[in-house]
Amino acid sequence: MKISLYDRRRTGRMIMIIVSVIAIACFLFISNGLVKELAEQERERMNIWAQATERIAEAGVESDIEFMLTIISQNNTIPVLTCDKDFNISEFRNFDLPDKSEKDRSLYMDLGEKNRKYLSGRLRKAAGVKDIATLAETDPHFIEIKYLGGEKQYIYYEDSRLLRKISIYPYIQMIVMIILALILYMALIYTKRAEQNRVWAGLSKETAHQLGTPISSLMAWTEYLRAIGTDNEVTDEIDKDVKRLSVIADRFSKIGSQPEIEFDYLNEVVAGSLEYMKSRVSGKVKIELHVSEDDHGVNVSRALMEWVMENLTKNAVDAMKGEGELHITTGADKGIVWIEVRDTGRGIAKKHFKTVFNPGYTTKKRGWGLGLTLVKRIIEEYHGGKIYVKESEPGKGTVFRIELPAVGG
Repeated sequence: MKISLYDRRRTGRMIMIIVSVIAIACFLFISNGLVKELAEQERERMNIWAQATERIAEAGVESDIEFMLTIISQNNTIPVLTCDKDFNISEFRNFDLPDKSEKDRSLYMDLGEKNRKYLSGRLRKAAGVKDIATLAETDPHFIEIKYLGGEKQYIYYEDSRLLRKISIYPYIQMIVMIILALILYMALIYTKRAEQNRVWAGLSKETAHQLGTPISSLMAWTEYLRAIGTDNEVTDEIDKDVKRLSVIADRFSKIGSQPEIEFDYLNEVVAGSLEYMKSRVSGKVKIELHVSEDDHGVNVSRALMEWVMENLTKNAVDAMKGEGELHITTGADKGIVWIEVRDTGRGIAKKHFKTVFNPGYTTKKRGWGLGLTLVKRIIEEYHGGKIYVKESEPGKGTVFRIELPAVGG
């Protein structure tokens, strides 16, 4: 049931992502619809502009030329030019010319060479190598104008500055929304981690404090039992357990504050931890230690590193249900020293490779699921290393790998 908690969280995150993607898609769909509608309106305006141009060319004495000229002059936003079938430009409007001194001109031949090249290049780039008559039938930005006598001219227009801005704006807004969402997410994660750190420190210190009183009392009782002649074998066993409790209390006190990090040798630390664990696990579990030839130096808190190895060993034994093989290997590579803990247990599904380090994750009916969380905290926050599931396959076992910075010695 505890595993399903993380499955539900993962499902919740996926739902949030899907809802966000759908919301963004709807936003872009609506925005693109508005852009398309505005583009169609500009197309209609250009058609009216073309018709007004035709009417002026065909105008008689009684024609309302002034009205048609008004229609033409009202276009002060859409870049437009007229040309013949050979792409020879005659007039233009609303283009941002390189030479600003000629911005008030409308006849192509009145322009300097620089601006003429600019307009000709824009037209050629839009038309490509196609015939302009074909473009007028297939490209909405080219419109054919028919004059009396069969003469034809063509209008080429581009999207207005407003339309270009509106078409880009939704994507800019989407990027800003994503950045803000990421900033908010990172702030929440940072706040959550800071709160978790305070909780860890508080719980650890309180646990060490609470253990202190009964441990002191047990020590006094042990001395009293010796004084009244209790069998030494009994008092020695009690003394061992009391010392063990003292070690546990010391570990919790180190978790609750910055532990003292000292130079030590990796093989010695690992071997010392296994020596303690071998007599406390099932005889059906075969434990083998494969150490590198050189005992590499590391800066560690020996008490906490022994706790790490004990946790990993216990997890491996539990995963094998008290029967199997446990191989622990040490080595060094490119400035790091590493430890690999390989078991022949039930394995871990790939989707849980990171989840196993989360507080509360456990596959056991009993337990809080904090062992690997403590291990990760000790390795990453106190020793500047990292721990991860190197490989695992359900039914075939798991390999945990610890990497620590190497130092000389």
